[in-house]
Amino acid sequence: MPVTDNLLTNNDSYAANFSDGDLAMPPSKNVAIVACMDARLMVSDFLGIENGEAHIIRNAGGIVNQETLRSLTISTHLLGTREILVINHTDCGMLTFTDDQLRQKLHEHRGGPVDPIPFYSFSDIEANVRWQVEKIRNYDLLPSGIPVRGFIYDVKSGKLNEVT
Repeated sequence: MPVTDNLLTNNDSYAANFSDGDLAMPPSKNVAIVACMDARLMVSDFLGIENGEAHIIRNAGGIVNQETLRSLTISTHLLGTREILVINHTDCGMLTFTDDQLRQKLHEHRGGPVDPIPFYSFSDIEANVRWQVEKIRNYDLLPSGIPVRGFIYDVKSGKLNEVT
């Protein structure tokens, strides 16, 4: 059976007992989190967040790009977010390649040139967290003074460590 069919069966069970239909749209903890899409990161679990408490924006590497900034702008100006966290993690796949290596692989796959889109690979996880935090702090459409903090989640221990 395809995985999607199993997931739909899981959803039937979930929906049968669903009780969060009346949650408010704004996150009740007034926080937004930018995190990696890695399947080992269950952000709500390791932060103790319940449904409706936080905006969680995920992508490969927990990268702050235009889409992330768009979402954070909406979250802060329209939905009450007053704190932002950036979470990267140990053993990240983004540490295992360079943008040029991936472009070369895609070039071989396509048999021709690939658009020069950025993939945002990185070689230093702490430096990446600092860079993402700074991009948020320096984005002129976000309200000034919102605390932005960066962290690295350890996939072996489950511990979250702040990057200062």
